[in-house]
Amino acid sequence: MISRITQATTDRLVASDPGLVRLRLAFSAVLSIVVAVLAILPFHQPLTVTLVAAIAAMTSAFTVNDDTPGKQAVTLVLALVLGAASLTAASVGSAVPPLDSVVFVLLIFVAVYAQRFGSRGIALGSISFFLFFFAMFLQTHLKQVPVLLLALTIGIAANAVVRFVLVRRHTDAEFLRIRRAFRARLAAVVRAAEDHLAVGGSERTRKRLRTTNARMHESVLLIEDTAPEVTGADSANRLRRRAIEVELAVQWLTITVQRTCAEDLDEDVCDDLIARMRRFRSLIERDPRELPLISETEEFSKMLVEGSRIDEHAAPGDGVRRALAELALADVRAQRVAEHDVSEALDDTDDPEDPEDPDEEKSSAFAYDNQTRSAIQAVVGGGLAVLGGELVSSQRWYWAVLTVFVVFIGSSTAGATFVKGVRRLGGTLIGIVGGLVLALLVSGSAPATLALILVCVFGMVYMARVSQVIMAFFITSMLGLLYSLLGTFSIEVLWIRVAETAVGAAAGVLAAVVIVPVRTRAVMLDDVSTLLDELDEFVEKAAGLLSGAENVSVIEKSRDLDRAVDKVRTTIEPLTHPVNLSSRRDYGWHVLTTVETIAFRARHVAARSQAGLLVDEADRLLLYTWRIRANIAMLGKAIGDPGGSGHGTLVRDDGTPVADRIDDPRARSVLTSLGHLDETVIALGRVFGVEATDPEPSGKG
Repeated sequence: MISRITQATTDRLVASDPGLVRLRLAFSAVLSIVVAVLAILPFHQPLTVTLVAAIAAMTSAFTVNDDTPGKQAVTLVLALVLGAASLTAASVGSAVPPLDSVVFVLLIFVAVYAQRFGSRGIALGSISFFLFFFAMFLQTHLKQVPVLLLALTIGIAANAVVRFVLVRRHTDAEFLRIRRAFRARLAAVVRAAEDHLAVGGSERTRKRLRTTNARMHESVLLIEDTAPEVTGADSANRLRRRAIEVELAVQWLTITVQRTCAEDLDEDVCDDLIARMRRFRSLIERDPRELPLISETEEFSKMLVEGSRIDEHAAPGDGVRRALAELALADVRAQRVAEHDVSEALDDTDDPEDPEDPDEEKSSAFAYDNQTRSAIQAVVGGGLAVLGGELVSSQRWYWAVLTVFVVFIGSSTAGATFVKGVRRLGGTLIGIVGGLVLALLVSGSAPATLALILVCVFGMVYMARVSQVIMAFFITSMLGLLYSLLGTFSIEVLWIRVAETAVGAAAGVLAAVVIVPVRTRAVMLDDVSTLLDELDEFVEKAAGLLSGAENVSVIEKSRDLDRAVDKVRTTIEPLTHPVNLSSRRDYGWHVLTTVETIAFRARHVAARSQAGLLVDEADRLLLYTWRIRANIAMLGKAIGDPGGSGHGTLVRDDGTPVADRIDDPRARSVLTSLGHLDETVIALGRVFGVEATDPEPSGKG
């Protein structure tokens, strides 16, 4: 019993952080602080200077996330230069008020605008802003600049030592951890399916199925991203295909379970299905290196034999039994490729990698777009925050400006800014209580205070990608402990912190709503248009591959489509968030569900497509895909001009499945998947009010 609980707990921990990436980042941040503090101790500097070194180490560990060590080294050097300028400006500004507030607000524009330059821009903008903020928080002076620059150098160097020497990223070990997380999340989906079937279907278990499927999808994307770093291009392509097949099999199992719940099942049948899923889960909750493949177990053979006989002897619950058999087979294939068993791929033709596009579009240094609008809004919000913050406290107005910066980083719409503001305020309120309790518990004990500060830093970095509320809680608790360490802690200071956060959140939301506002729906429509462009290219390349005209990687194209869906998901969050009580919430969920289904159907096509598979039916295939692409173009035109008219209608299939005209089972499978994709495009048209009509009789065949 204890071992089972331990195993379940371990699975949850592994599944919650695939590859232990967040754990590595959080540990690196804490270790960087420790190394920085130990390195500066021999210089016998005051506490404020030591804290600057610690803050420089923490922010560089937290924000520098370039994809290669070389790029990370360049970003750290640039961070040193910009950080030095930021500390100097803050120290000069403190001596000549209100210069500090003017520079701080202008710095918001630079930091928010820098997001257009990707991860490096975000890192450099954030580091510059936070160093300026902490310089005001620590009340540094101009005469301290030389030692502050020394502390900055030590802090960034400490992070470099940790990043490149002490806690290096080992891709092989990380890939294995991602595979473990993949299997743990696979087990979580099956467990959720068991629960859904056990209760006959409920909204709670349906939501859990959706959540576990989304988390498994994250693991699949991580496998696809990491595989090329640890294996050859051919093996990486095979593994990508097999991982997608497992994901598709899991999603089909959940769909089948939900359909089965709508049937009138006997209790014995239901118990049998649950027992089968439980047994299957016990086979997959294992370390992929240490135990035999599922295919070496008796249960696996039994699953496949029973699955193959279902059509001959249909019985209640057979849909779930067959889905389990298909999932078992897909899992075995994926394991074999992951263990570099190339013999498994002898009957498999994979797509090549697309060559890197030398003309890949890059962000323009100067352009007026949504990012520029956000930067302008942030400046206005920062100015309002300074005015409001001064009314609350003339000494701690910078807290309000910090909140404006936080709510605008990563936000491109008024709705996103509002949601982040609510989360920030909620986390701060909870953090006030936590900071108060912690500060009272360790009052007078510097070692205990330092230890709790490190715990808060760990929690802040570890939860940053998971929950903004929890991250804000750890930040506020950490700052309360810093006040205690500096000897300025009081309940009044903490409540000023809450008031300043509220002022900053209100200023940010007001600026986002009033100043050149960017509506969530407008950005969502742009993102959906981009998604349709990616879908059109995917269908075109898939048709070229299947007809033998081209030899391209449709797996890569499906990944581009996944990224487009992720962007829609991020943009649409304000519409689906619980704080949105309007009717648009259902509309947002409808859009999101439909575009996710499009990505799901496209992965079906990508997983089954092989070069020249339909070369004998090339003309018919091209006619079929031409109609799908025409529908996509028509839908894109309607979305691009939502208030216009005369866009025409989408055209349905003639009702005769193209797959029925093909004898090859593999070809039929691909065409069936294309047919489902076609239906989903029609469904997306309904979401946006674009009607569909049947084709003219002459268009059949």
